[in-house]
Amino acid sequence: MSRIFITGSSQGIGAECARQLIALGHDVVLHARDDARAAAALEANPRAAAVVKGDLASIEQTTALAAAANEQGPFDVVIHNAGLGGKAPERETTADGIERIFHVNVVAPYLLTALIPVAERMIYLTSGLEADGRWNPYDVQGSTREWDGMQAYSDSKMHVSMLAIEVATRHPEAAVNVVDPGWIRTNMGGSEAWDPVELGAETQVWLADSDEPAATATGRYLKRREELEPNPAVRDADARAALVYELIKLTGVPVP
Repeated sequence: MSRIFITGSSQGIGAECARQLIALGHDVVLHARDDARAAAALEANPRAAAVVKGDLASIEQTTALAAAANEQGPFDVVIHNAGLGGKAPERETTADGIERIFHVNVVAPYLLTALIPVAERMIYLTSGLEADGRWNPYDVQGSTREWDGMQAYSDSKMHVSMLAIEVATRHPEAAVNVVDPGWIRTNMGGSEAWDPVELGAETQVWLADSDEPAATATGRYLKRREELEPNPAVRDADARAALVYELIKLTGVPVP
């Protein structure tokens, strides 16, 4: 039995990951943005060990969330599931002055990675659209170009893939992987998506639960348990270092 923390687990893929892992006998700590979503998370998974709250679009709240999560740890597995889609019609910035999609999808998992001890297994969610991400070390938030929500989303999923592989490189003692769950029928994926939520959670559950050698390897970009080749920026050590440098500047927190 493992102690597992899943961000963004009040609904969608995160809630389904929690359901499957609880059914397998694991202790799962949920995460929700606010009180209402916390109640929904516990309603969906009443056998969860706990739920911690925090808005990932806030550096202050994400820092407090990390502290609350650490009180529920240590964790054997951390699944960085939470994310924001690319449907915003115009560029929005958070109270910290950070573009919202970049903040939730990249800055938040970076902060949590830096502030929660690295688990034996670390899983980060990306998207197949990371292949369309455009690496620009001088403008990681895309502030100098015309707004395109889906491009911002694609960039953010490339960035979080870069973060995952950087963590894998820095922590060879851990199994750190990034997963494309596919186009899943959730509030984010929409009703036209072709895969059910159960399938969207399957690879993460396998990585968290299985002791098969294929599940405990590290540094991979996976979909349906198969290793794929990510955006070239993900394998570029200099690009990853530049991204981490920008994240340190934004947060003031170095990654271990």
